[in-house]
Amino acid sequence: MEETVTDRRAPQTHVPCPIGRAADTVGDRWTLLILRQATIGRTRFDEFRTELGIADNILSNRLSRLVEAGLLVKVPYRDSGRTRHEYRLTSAGADMLPVLHALAAWGEQHTRPVEREEPMRVLHQTCGHSLAAGEFCEHCHRHVPRHEISWLRPWRSAEPFLMAEPVD
Repeated sequence: MEETVTDRRAPQTHVPCPIGRAADTVGDRWTLLILRQATIGRTRFDEFRTELGIADNILSNRLSRLVEAGLLVKVPYRDSGRTRHEYRLTSAGADMLPVLHALAAWGEQHTRPVEREEPMRVLHQTCGHSLAAGEFCEHCHRHVPRHEISWLRPWRSAEPFLMAEPVD
């Protein structure tokens, strides 16, 4: 799949509308799915490629754009004598969590999978109850910090995924 010219355009940082600027930064399918994977702790190029089934050139482009936008940071590591890079969430990337929760809730309410699966659940690890969109537990009646939030995606795993912590 070839990228179009609009996929490679410069960010529209001069746009006065914050929704327009945000959409310009994270408003395509691959970018949101990469952020989803980074949110549950995926950091390596091969992990993103395997989980998403994305072409190398598109993944490389999106990772570069996310680093340039400050949502991910590129961190070197050694692998079999070679220096490679991991892509870790920054605080700006971690701040996308409520947006991802809202997209999951909207998708659950307004779209249907081809084969019916158990729905994704956002869980409060401390009490085990589901969280509505946002970071407030109706069961505990308190704000839930990031390190107590997990996603249960039953079509992927019976175990919930804890949220990755930002590096900065």
